[in-house]
Amino acid sequence: MNRTIADAGWRFDNSYARLPEPFFVRATPTPVRAPALVVLNGPLATELGLDPKLLRDKGAAVFAGNELPPGATPIAQAYAGHQFGYFTNLGDGRAILVGEQLTPDSRRFDIQLKGSGRTAYSRSGDGRAALGPMLREHIVSEGMHALGIPTTRSLAVATTGEQVLRAVPLPGAILTRVAASHIRVGTFQYAAALADRSLLTALLDYAIARHDPERAAADDPAAAFLEAVVERQAALVARWMLVGFVHGVMNTDNVVVSGETIDYGPCAFLDTYDPTTAFSSIDQQGRYAYASQPAITHWNLARLAESLLPLVRGGEEAALDRVRGVLGTFPTRFERHRLAGARAKLGLASEEDGDGELFATLLVRMQETRADFTATFASLAPCAEAATPAEEVCATPAFREWCTTWRARLARQPGTIAEAAARMRRVNPVVIPRNHRVEEALAAAESGDLSVCHRLLAVLGSPFVETAENEPYRSGPPAGCGPYRTFCGT
Repeated sequence: MNRTIADAGWRFDNSYARLPEPFFVRATPTPVRAPALVVLNGPLATELGLDPKLLRDKGAAVFAGNELPPGATPIAQAYAGHQFGYFTNLGDGRAILVGEQLTPDSRRFDIQLKGSGRTAYSRSGDGRAALGPMLREHIVSEGMHALGIPTTRSLAVATTGEQVLRAVPLPGAILTRVAASHIRVGTFQYAAALADRSLLTALLDYAIARHDPERAAADDPAAAFLEAVVERQAALVARWMLVGFVHGVMNTDNVVVSGETIDYGPCAFLDTYDPTTAFSSIDQQGRYAYASQPAITHWNLARLAESLLPLVRGGEEAALDRVRGVLGTFPTRFERHRLAGARAKLGLASEEDGDGELFATLLVRMQETRADFTATFASLAPCAEAATPAEEVCATPAFREWCTTWRARLARQPGTIAEAAARMRRVNPVVIPRNHRVEEALAAAESGDLSVCHRLLAVLGSPFVETAENEPYRSGPPAGCGPYRTFCGT
């Protein structure tokens, strides 16, 4: 039997396209000259109920936008956003949501083509994307998934056989992004700016039904939804901080209410620990620096609260008090998640009042010695097991003093050192998407060699276990490398 791409297992139900039309425009991907599949995420395809072999054999046209899957209703979503603090109307200028795939267990995921051509929201943009940034998103998002951090994911990257003009001509590509949804803080800002209560209500009802159906029966659904988003964002950003991830462009249009990480443009990971690190070339003031991420998330959530305020029950003052109360819980929620993660990274199963200070002091010692963030935490388990402290942790007398205090703290808790070391190994990765390794893979791919990318992806799939294969990927950049900079791929 001659099977076609229509037989791959597509099962679309396009609920967002049933919202009022101000929330989207109909859009069709622009065909490309020579679609070719670069990478396919086979395990994700299977999870979505799709046939990986059929997608590999015949999926290039779909992943490049030349052919639509059966049941697709392609749209470009409208949204607004505060970009570096300035409000503007935006929308999907180079992305098209082709449909919502229902998995075999009836979960719903957006299937979006990023780089698929111009839409009504493109303004002066070309609607296209280059291979490097699309592979970056694929690599880093899959690395984040393996680390256990909520994230949008990449099903595939396809090249177009065409070039896109940025600073120089670059090979064009399209990413197929999978998300719990693409409803952003900026989507609610857009709805609020329309000043039509019925539209804002429609969006809130839809978001609650999709992400928080239990909140629909709350006495104040808008406030209850805000609380759910605040909790998810507090947990997410705490997890970022615990692995040294710097998002780089935390505009409100890059904050999704589902609590997933989205948009991997200027992102990067800490090598040496410095809380002021900001990698993005356009973040001159450090607005989105590593240590600023909790505060800017709180700020972004305040923009969501402003947008929801007309739907919060009670009079104006009562509604304002209620959203302020919900927003006021963010620092406590964030600290709760961060401290729980910190205890796990230190191997602690019990709780003592000084645990937060113990973790904070370690970070200070790391900053003083310019210690590698990932390698330092990875060395804690063997340090705990060793008769004498490991050199990676005890590089200075102050570090050795910290290590003595930490080992005494471990000795005070129930259980064995082996159990504590096992806890640390479950949460302290030995490999992450190291910036220089990602750049190495992207440079090779742009030259036509995808083997470097595939080796990196294989290593990142098991980040917590030391293997012979990942040994070369554990260390930071070679000596003499200058400050790392990232650039937006738009």
